[in-house]
Amino acid sequence: MKAENTSPSPTTRRCPECGSNRIMKDYESAEIVCMGCGYVVVAELTNQGPEWRAFDAEQRAKRARAGAPATFTIHDKGLSTTIDWHDRDIHGQSLPHGEKAQIYRLRKWQRRIRVSDATERNLAFALSEISKIANSLNLPKHILETASVIYRKAVKERLVRGRSIQGVTAAAIYVACRQCGLARTLEDISHASTVDKKEIARCYRFLLKQLNYFIPPVKTSQYITKFSNQLTMQGNVEEAAHKILFVAKELKLTSGRGPTGIAAAASYIASVLTGERKTQREIAEIAQVTEVTIRNRYKELVERLQFTIYL
Repeated sequence: MKAENTSPSPTTRRCPECGSNRIMKDYESAEIVCMGCGYVVVAELTNQGPEWRAFDAEQRAKRARAGAPATFTIHDKGLSTTIDWHDRDIHGQSLPHGEKAQIYRLRKWQRRIRVSDATERNLAFALSEISKIANSLNLPKHILETASVIYRKAVKERLVRGRSIQGVTAAAIYVACRQCGLARTLEDISHASTVDKKEIARCYRFLLKQLNYFIPPVKTSQYITKFSNQLTMQGNVEEAAHKILFVAKELKLTSGRGPTGIAAAASYIASVLTGERKTQREIAEIAQVTEVTIRNRYKELVERLQFTIYL
């Protein structure tokens, strides 16, 4: 008899006959049995696993019939079926010519009926636009999912009417970036979506007001990480910039200043101190601020933090 001792579940914590908590699962007889008195607690267990067996990863991948997980980035959440284009039957044999024409028509109509009404067409187009912008900005998967959920809420509340789909999708991505703590500016999203910055800002404010979202302010440290990645600076430079920013916050030098300017100045000072020099122009182009801003913030930090920098 093949049996296994398991930790008792809430429903079979103790035997109702003798009160023992020594419960055993017998897979051959499909029963849960008390090891103290032999009382059958549960009979006729259902095996919830697959009916096939696999002895390696390749067999398991071939025999598994589960599809991809549900996702909000597809208008039907990825739950619809798709007719394969290989034109082969279940045995791998090529279909006859007459059946190929029939399968072609079925595939065409199946693709058409996936989008049933105007709302589905709107979602299909908008979610594809969100995916394009996310791929252009190299955004992670969770940002794409969050932006898709935000746009679905906007469609459900009928907030898209009278506004361009491109503007609302760009604003949804900006909201998702702000919610998830990813430093992306309106200029970045405007360049990736070819939508005017003012239009994105207008749709962004509208979504915040109508959907009652709370967006935390952008932290300066998030911009330091972004600038370090784009400038391909080493880890010690980024660490030094974070330390400079921490001391500047303690001295309240960051209040009333733009986070991008402070982050750019801290990155510049860290690059000089660690010997991996970056010019102010290079950092200004990445941070999308002027060199004068970096110079002013740099002088303030050097004077108050009492650095000795040899240029």
